[in-house]
Amino acid sequence: MFGRLASLLVVLLLVAGCSSSESASPNQEDTQASPAASATPTPTPTPTPTLPGGGRELFPDYRLCGYVGYPGAEGQGRLGIGDLEERMTELQGACAPYAGDRAVMPVMELIAVTVQPEPGPDGLWRERIDPSVIDQWLATAREHGALLLLDIQPGQANFMDELKALEPYLSEPDVGVALDPEWAMGPGEIPMQSFGSISGAELDEIAGYLSGLVEDNNLPEKVMLYHILHPTIISGEEALTDHPGIVQIKSVDGIGSPEAKISTYQQVAATVPPHVYMGFKLFYDEDVQTSGVLMTPDEVLALSPVPDYVLYE
Repeated sequence: MFGRLASLLVVLLLVAGCSSSESASPNQEDTQASPAASATPTPTPTPTPTLPGGGRELFPDYRLCGYVGYPGAEGQGRLGIGDLEERMTELQGACAPYAGDRAVMPVMELIAVTVQPEPGPDGLWRERIDPSVIDQWLATAREHGALLLLDIQPGQANFMDELKALEPYLSEPDVGVALDPEWAMGPGEIPMQSFGSISGAELDEIAGYLSGLVEDNNLPEKVMLYHILHPTIISGEEALTDHPGIVQIKSVDGIGSPEAKISTYQQVAATVPPHVYMGFKLFYDEDVQTSGVLMTPDEVLALSPVPDYVLYE
């Protein structure tokens, strides 16, 4: 009797063991599957910001060419006259001959801070443009694969204060700055009655500030352009040093005959720091009024050094 009970007990234990083993296997599979089911997905990498034409460096792949203006102000440059889209089509046609051995990077130079004939409420002789205009021009620049340069005519304001006010835009990968030191007035100086000026140390401070924005935001190279009518507008230019991520361009803005413009360009180019590129400005109205002709792209490209930036006003 005991033997039969023992045999029955063994059978029951074997059956229970099999049931336990079978019921355990799904739990084991669940345990093995759960880490994969609960794993954090790999984040999609953030694209590295690039220039409008691709890449992160401007030269020597590109030659910059553009128009300057202020909406509705004919005297401020070609880009502000009439329909902006029509001007962009015109700009691209005017700049096409400058390609040569490079691709042309279109440039829209918007006068974002405009010198004024009166001191204004804050006594600084300048007016800042409405940000909605910058938004509109930046959207247009992106539609046309162009760089947007924000031009500053500071009056008696400080360049750095105006730059910091524009920092949200200057932190973008396709926005640079153009400085107009002829409109940087010292204490007691009145715009339109005297020329302003800037020092190499001031330019170097600006370049350092912009370089910090490039580093902090992982941006491609950023343009820091400074216009000049005459060599005496800048003093101590040797203090302007090279800064990572900043392409420094000195644009010669002399008005007159081709001979006079070329002479001024050569004077300025003779003293330009070695890390600074050269620019050249043409005036549709003033050049023709004073000499009867506008220099052709072939004549501009024959300059020595060949300009890296060509601007039409």
